[in-house]
Amino acid sequence: MITLYHCDAARSFRPLWMLEEMGLPYELKMLPFPPRVFAKEYLAINPLGTIPYLIDGETRMTESSGICHYLGTRYGPTPLMVDANDPDFGAFLNWMYFSDATLTFPQTLVLRYSQLEPEERRNPQVAGDYAKWFLGRLRAVEAATANAGALCAGRFTAADIVIGYALRLAESIGLSRDFGPNVAAYWTRLQQRDGFKRAVAAERKAGIEQNVAPRLRA
Repeated sequence: MITLYHCDAARSFRPLWMLEEMGLPYELKMLPFPPRVFAKEYLAINPLGTIPYLIDGETRMTESSGICHYLGTRYGPTPLMVDANDPDFGAFLNWMYFSDATLTFPQTLVLRYSQLEPEERRNPQVAGDYAKWFLGRLRAVEAATANAGALCAGRFTAADIVIGYALRLAESIGLSRDFGPNVAAYWTRLQQRDGFKRAVAAERKAGIEQNVAPRLRA
């Protein structure tokens, strides 16, 4: 059984969504955010104290987009992956890496310096600067979705899952109001997927059953 450690609305939602899209059995373990502060016992499992953490047999993984790639490759074949012989293979990999390194990174600084730090350490300038950084990089998604329903290969893939999470995070921290029209429409389409809805429902159900309250959102 695959085990996924997850916090409400955290980047571990990427592998959760991937698991639901693939229909794989898994156990979801909810933690308060950030777990390194509010669930110190978790450090014995993942010394980094970060989310996600995936256990699959002897495999241990901490990188959300990498976990999605692993699941699609390990438990495929699945149309969620793009084959190395496909002309869009390079674009697929680029989106997989772009998702966290370019899009989620600045958002974590917005979240930290606008919500998570104590009042005396919050910094509106840092939050504002990195919000602009994120929105500037989002222009790539705006361009890619101008005339296409998905990012690459002419279909919904794991690239849409990992980029879609960045849009979900943007909504939760108040940045979605500045989405361009193409990104806004793309985000609406992603939320209509059954796999997305199942992942949200699984997150909520596990939070209630495990008595882990969702973190505050904008």
